Amino acid sequence: MGSPASPETLAPDVAQATEADIWTQMQQGTGYVVLLRHAQTVAGTGDPPGFQLEDCATQRNLSEAGREQAARIGQVFRDRNIPIHQILSSQYCRCLDTARLLNLGEVEPSPMLNSTFTNRASEAEQTAQVRQRILDHQNTPGVIVMVSHFVNIGDISGINPPSGGAVIMRTNQQGELEVAEQIRDW
Repeated sequence: MGSPASPETLAPDVAQATEADIWTQMQQGTGYVVLLRHAQTVAGTGDPPGFQLEDCATQRNLSEAGREQAARIGQVFRDRNIPIHQILSSQYCRCLDTARLLNLGEVEPSPMLNSTFTNRASEAEQTAQVRQRILDHQNTPGVIVMVSHFVNIGDISGINPPSGGAVIMRTNQQGELEVAEQIRDW
């Protein structure tokens, strides 16, 4: 399965790319996947004991600033004319809300993106599923946006973005995942 991609293992052309370059590449290229951490939440980490995936009232949810942040991120994609192939989201309310507030298209809940913060037993399987989905997208036009969690994105990319931050991934010519760019602030 290999280790997470990291900036230190980037191909020279990717390592030299600027943020402006990556937006142009995503407009015209294939195989890009944006691993987006959910937007800002109310204070705290994790979820309260006994939370239920089906009940947002039992979870840590987006703050007002987070709702605004998610809408702003979506506007960046629209302003840059980024073609969207698919939007996948963790089933947690803060991720689904982030994905919907992007306003980029239909959101598909995806258990492979659910947090492994309190369920490390499923980490390897979920990480393998996400990695495979990115690899399968290699020659497909349009960007896949995957809204997930700090720990999950770190497991795949080796980078732990802030709330609302993103790691843009793609498959290189050797068939391995690589980090194309990290966006910390929109």
